[in-house]
Amino acid sequence: MTAPIVERIVGFCARRAGFVVLASLLVAILAGDYSAMHFAMNSDVASLISSDTSWRKRQAVFDAEFPQQDNTIDVVINGATPELADHAATVLGAAMTARPDIFHYVRRPDGGPYFAQEGLLFLPVAQVKTTTEQMIAAQPFLGALAADPSLRGIMTSLDTALEGVARGQASLTALSRPISAFSHTLSGVLADRQVFLSWQTLITGRAPSAIELHRFISTRPRLDLSSLTPGKQATDAIRQLSRQLNLVPDKGVRVRLTGPVPLADEEFNTITERARLMATLMMLGVLAMLWFAVHSVRLILAILFTVFAGLAITTAIGLFAVGSFNVISVAFVALFVGLGVDFGIQFCVRYRAERHNRDDLDLALRQAGSGVGNALTLAAAATAAGFYSFLPTSYSGVAELGFIAGSGMLVTFALSITLLPALLKVLRPGGEPDTIGYSTLAPLDDFLRRHRTSVTTGALVLALICVASLSRLTFDFNPLDLRNQASESVATALDLISNPQTSPNTIDVLAPSADAARRMSRALAALPSVSQVLNVTSFVPDDQAAKLALIGDAANLLDPTLNPFVTRPPPSNPETVVALRETAAKLQAAGARAPGNSGAPALQLARELNVLATGSQTLRAHAETAFIPGLKAMLDQLRMALSARPVALQTLPKSFSNDWVTSDGKYRLQISPAGNANNTSVLTEFTREVRIIAPEATGAPISIQESARTIVRAFIQAGALSFLSIAVLLFLALRRTRDVAIALAPLVLAGVLTLGSCVIIGLPMNFADIIALPLLFGIGVAFDIYFVMAWRSGMQNLLRSPLTRAVILSAGTTASAFGTLWLSTHPGLASMGELLAISLGWILACVLFFLPALLAQVTARGGMPDAV
Repeated sequence: MTAPIVERIVGFCARRAGFVVLASLLVAILAGDYSAMHFAMNSDVASLISSDTSWRKRQAVFDAEFPQQDNTIDVVINGATPELADHAATVLGAAMTARPDIFHYVRRPDGGPYFAQEGLLFLPVAQVKTTTEQMIAAQPFLGALAADPSLRGIMTSLDTALEGVARGQASLTALSRPISAFSHTLSGVLADRQVFLSWQTLITGRAPSAIELHRFISTRPRLDLSSLTPGKQATDAIRQLSRQLNLVPDKGVRVRLTGPVPLADEEFNTITERARLMATLMMLGVLAMLWFAVHSVRLILAILFTVFAGLAITTAIGLFAVGSFNVISVAFVALFVGLGVDFGIQFCVRYRAERHNRDDLDLALRQAGSGVGNALTLAAAATAAGFYSFLPTSYSGVAELGFIAGSGMLVTFALSITLLPALLKVLRPGGEPDTIGYSTLAPLDDFLRRHRTSVTTGALVLALICVASLSRLTFDFNPLDLRNQASESVATALDLISNPQTSPNTIDVLAPSADAARRMSRALAALPSVSQVLNVTSFVPDDQAAKLALIGDAANLLDPTLNPFVTRPPPSNPETVVALRETAAKLQAAGARAPGNSGAPALQLARELNVLATGSQTLRAHAETAFIPGLKAMLDQLRMALSARPVALQTLPKSFSNDWVTSDGKYRLQISPAGNANNTSVLTEFTREVRIIAPEATGAPISIQESARTIVRAFIQAGALSFLSIAVLLFLALRRTRDVAIALAPLVLAGVLTLGSCVIIGLPMNFADIIALPLLFGIGVAFDIYFVMAWRSGMQNLLRSPLTRAVILSAGTTASAFGTLWLSTHPGLASMGELLAISLGWILACVLFFLPALLAQVTARGGMPDAV
């Protein structure tokens, strides 16, 4: 066995303590310096799955064909009115385009200027006719507004209409729509509310739809790859431009950022948000557990120095091997502290027991090495094997964690039998006058021995109940659920997903030719789960001749109105006041002459205009904000809409067609689901049907579902490999099938109880929670090995021994490390922390209650094991 070797290593390091400490310190410093120089964080959740999987390869091919849709910032603009949203997108897009030093390119996925000019052509002929008629009917208003887009111009336009009422050429009720709209807006202004007049609604009489209040800009920024938040410069620039252009909620515009770059940056910010608090609480918990374990400041310092040296070395190994940490592999810090401290506690508690028996520092160190050598060696090997079992899987996020944490276990084991005893020799802690075990647990030892059959049977029944419940274990593999949903990028993405017209949960297919695209589009559109299929031909409208004739007629009539030869300069404040009062007087006169109550709206608006006229200039500026920006945007939209031209594939804007046709002639099809685009069952059926026709399809729904399959396979593969490798190690060390089964039984029981608890409390498994598996095998096997090895050496009354003290306080230290993850604002880490806490609780329960009862049962049937 390895105990004599470990004893000799410990003895040598104690004799050469100064050299060992200095050498270890030098290695730790060099490792820390390397880590500081090369630290990198990859917060892209997609990278958690190996790029060698077939579906990731297909996605990579698509991204290479359309690089403008990868690593983007998606700017989502919400306007209080369609006019404000469109104006904001236009001016912000132009400002971003003028900054090529920050943005590679800027595009409008919603069509931008193209749809502004050609948008009417995409309506049915009947709707084009209705819309142009509404424009023509509004001509009397539009003339004064185009010549004088101000409050004065609005009053002039209303005056003209009121003169027709005064002459009997029109009725006051014919003006009910503008009078009501103006009155509603002014009442909000006078009440100091943020209100904005929708001129589109005023002309059409139709409230804008949700999609009409949204505009989109997509940009591929120049990333600062030396930063942990590479898109920060670009996102800061967009927010600064928005403020400079007054695109703020006070002006009726809300600009939000989402997309891969903001999501990744905010992911890192979320991970680090409570880092100091979590680190502080972790260290306080670890220090408390260490104090209860060793009752010596010098021993605590030795353990902590050993752990931090190991952490520095392991971090350097991880960065050297994998290049950067991901959102899962970064959890190795908590794993290392939790499991690394365990080895230190095991050695130091055994040292204290030996020092109590023999008050000789050197002898106590050698005896501690001899006493825990076999157990520590086997525990380190089994724990590392448990972590390394994830290396062959396609779940690269945990595979990287497995490599780093597995290597860390070997590092901390090596330091625990070299640096730690050397530090103890240098620090020279005092003697140990008191016994180290827990004598108060003697009654529990006796109880478990007497009721061993009932305890083991009860554990078996509980395990069977949990196994029966596993069919209801749920998996949540939605990447957004692993992110902080209060962050702007995630909240915006969820907002877009909730609307079928803006949901990014679409599937993309590449067709080799235009004919193939048409055939595939027809086949996909016929599927029950598909709501629409878009390709480049979807942006060439039908019935253009009839629509262009209607638009042309309206343009001929409205061109002099919308483009007057003479425009008035902006009015002064006194001129605005005069215009408000004159219109109020005319409204009052018209309302007084109107029969019955039909004049009430006009009288109400007259009162509001008088209040506005007698109010402060600030109040009138507030009214200008409510009316004028939208008016100017509406006039620009009308001019653009009436300048529509014939559309063909060849005339589509290059930047637009590039989103749909590759340079070598492949045609992109975008397929949208029918029903709730955020419903798992809907997306599953949608994906299944589409892939029957287009097996090479890509997109978010496919990525989510393939990720789920990959992770489940990794879970099963790694679990089987870990279990097998640990079983082989145990058999090589223990040489008895019975003893191997005894060591593994609590591990299996703890695993079943952990998963059963998830079912009971409704905790779904996700990308991050799978980390509980290597933890379960790591720390669970270590504790089991300590007890089985002690039992094999002939130790009785295990619960009152120093070993139990070491296990309980080691578990407490591990809980302090893992429990802090539960406090994270990052949902993935918090969920991981919760599951780790549950897992650790069951591991400790199985080790302290089930395993002693099982050992008592075996002892009673076969006698005491031979000492090893």
